[in-house]
Amino acid sequence: MSEKLTQEEKQLLLKLARQALESGARGQPLPPLDQSTLTSALRAEGASFVTLTEGGELRGCVGALEPNQYLVEDVREHAVAAALQDYRFPPVQADELAGIEIEVSRLTLPEPFDYTTADDLLARLRPGVDGVILRDGFRRATFLPQVWEKVADKEDFLSHLCLKMGASPELWRRKHLEVLVYQVEEFRE
Repeated sequence: MSEKLTQEEKQLLLKLARQALESGARGQPLPPLDQSTLTSALRAEGASFVTLTEGGELRGCVGALEPNQYLVEDVREHAVAAALQDYRFPPVQADELAGIEIEVSRLTLPEPFDYTTADDLLARLRPGVDGVILRDGFRRATFLPQVWEKVADKEDFLSHLCLKMGASPELWRRKHLEVLVYQVEEFRE
């Protein structure tokens, strides 16, 4: 992520995410997008997460950790996936759309986080700044930096992340895991 998005680019991404969400929930195809009208930042490769909330509660969250398509397409794809494919929730229905709020997180490239011990890992994590990816073999899980708002304690944060990965909550203490960190540019409706 080289430069921050402009306010206009953020508003357009939110508008396109809303259109994609509504199309997906109604079983309709995504509306066509005229790429020639988009800024270079929106046509650059980008990774995003789209988070849906309803009444302040999580309703879906899907994204990518590394860029593999234009940012604008990534956001549209993840808006639909958050509505229909987040295994933790039933698919969003058309009658829910008015109560759903959209948040977009544009990610920096994840970087390896070198640490020596569990205490060193705790000391160097930056709550509210770092999104964290834990990897253990084929298992992996991530929390966006916004999760620190709900799980502010570093030990709890890492334990919950291990649980999300399908591992013991103490795994981060007992085993040297691969850790990567990233930051986000986050904006919402």
